[in-house]
Formats: sequence, C-alpha cells, structure tokens
Amino acid sequence: MALVTFTSDFGHADHYVAAVKAGLLSKNSSLNIVDISHSIKPFDIAHMAFVVGAVFKDFPKGTVHVLGSNVGQADRGSYLAAKIEDHFFVAPNNGILSILGSKSPEIVTVLDTLAESTFPQRHEIIDAVIHLADNKELSQLGTETTDYVQLMLRQPRATRKEIAGHVIHVDHYGNLVTNIKKQDFDILSKSKNYKIVFGRDTANKVHISYHEVDPGEVVFLFNSLNLLEIAINQGNAAMLLGLNYDSPIAIQFEE
Repeated sequence: MALVTFTSDFGHADHYVAAVKAGLLSKNSSLNIVDISHSIKPFDIAHMAFVVGAVFKDFPKGTVHVLGSNVGQADRGSYLAAKIEDHFFVAPNNGILSILGSKSPEIVTVLDTLAESTFPQRHEIIDAVIHLADNKELSQLGTETTDYVQLMLRQPRATRKEIAGHVIHVDHYGNLVTNIKKQDFDILSKSKNYKIVFGRDTANKVHISYHEVDPGEVVFLFNSLNLLEIAINQGNAAMLLGLNYDSPIAIQFEE
C-alpha cells in the first residue's frame, strides 16, 4: 500500500484538506494518507520546514510527502517534485525544498502539467503524487532543473567560549526549541562550567527530562531532535519567559 503524507497551512475549518484527499483517493483508493499537520502558520515556510523536517525520515523510504504552504509566493514554476534522502516531495517552488533536510535535493523536477489555478493542490498536483506513489520515475513528471528557489536557514555560531543560537520553533505547549545542537554542546562543555543565557536570565544546568524540576520551574534539555529546548514544567515557556521565534539564546563557557 503506497504511503503519502500531507502537510499544509490549510487549517481544519474549511474543505481544503478533504478536497486534496478526495482527489488522491479518487485516483487510487488504496492510498494510505497520513496527516503530519494542517496547523502550519499561514505562509510560514520555516514553520513547515521544521515540522516536516523533524519527522519525514521516520517514514519508510519511498514515502511521498505533499506540502501545501505559501503557494501564493511560489516562483519559477508553481510546483516541483523532488527526491531528498530517498523520500519524494511535491511542493511549491517557494524555497521549502532547500531547507527540509541536512542534504540538498538529489533531483528536482518542474511539473509540466500545471495550469493557472487558485487551488493547484486540488487538481494539478494529484497526478504527480499518484505517479510517485506508483513507484514511477520522478524524471517522467517534467523537466529536471537546478533553477528553483533556495533558502538558507541561519545557523548557530560556535566558538570555544560560546554557542550563540536562537529559537527556531515554539511548539503547542509553548516549549522553545533552539538551533543549538547537542553535539556542539558535548564537545565544548567537557570539563568546563557553563551558563545558558536566555533573555535577561541565566541558568547553569542542562536536564535530562522535564520532570527534574518542580511544576512551574524552567527546564533546559536536549530533545529527541538533539536540539536545546527551553520549557517550563506544566507551563508555557514562551508566554512566561517572554521569548518567541528568533529570540537569541546562548551557552557561554568558562575557560
């Protein structure tokens, strides 16, 4: 049974999600369609890239991932099909394919069959998704290209004295996920004292779990993505700490 994931900024109040699924299932009723999220912030490419990038490699290789976000800003060909780390993607040409994974797309194809439409996911991309779900060649969908929109995410800066990063995601609970990697912290923190600088406050301990601190207390840990996370046990860190997306976070090391 072919596996297709679907992620969008369509929300749940309208018919858009159901319309895309209906189009897919009318072509192949045996498809297994998994929703990753339809609560992506409208037009927020970075939010979608984080959510999809955090989970797509957990699906079997060969899975087809449909991304419906920020279509209004798509450029140089409205929709693309691509292969990234043995997964297939059908996505708008808005830069998201360049920031999904740790590796660049192996192949990117401009879909040939696109017509002018205010809702291209409902009609024009359906055949491309079905084609890939049937294990057919990506190259048959259109013209291979290297001329597609590419973005670059801001990276943390690491020196012997400091890792300087920022918040890249605020989850449903108000937990603040940063781009500071555990690998960098482990290398630089050996036999050194350190302090975490967040807003006007500091802390000097990285925890293992949320429950190492009392309810209402701030906790710092490396999450399942091996990224530094700032949370409040049974509370909303973003709201209570006054931090949000793009807030600067640093770990400073004593020589």
